[in-house]
Amino acid sequence: MKVVAAYLLAVLGGKASPTSADIKTILGSVGAESEDAQIELLLKEVKGKDLAELIAAGREKLASVPSGGGGVAVASAPSAGGGGGGAPAAESKKEEKKEEKEESDDDMGFSLFE
Repeated sequence: MKVVAAYLLAVLGGKASPTSADIKTILGSVGAESEDAQIELLLKEVKGKDLAELIAAGREKLASVPSGGGGVAVASAPSAGGGGGGAPAAESKKEEKKEEKEESDDDMGFSLFE
């Protein structure tokens, strides 16, 4: 990833097609070591290609990748129509109170403000 970042920095710096030496210079300036094999592989893969097109193609591929950790529970405000949903809110309040008691037990009777 650092090799790709150095390549992109070289392009932003005005090099239309950065060389291996350009990438090594950028990586060396921040104390990062570079492997010649990684640099050569990157340069081989991007040779003759437009960077904007490569980025656009990458975005399309990323759009199809699932990027979630499952469903997200969203608490909704109770409606005036009485549509239910009051029980989950009450359960969460009980859990919060229970957690507060557990936290207060951890201080062993000492308080910063007493």
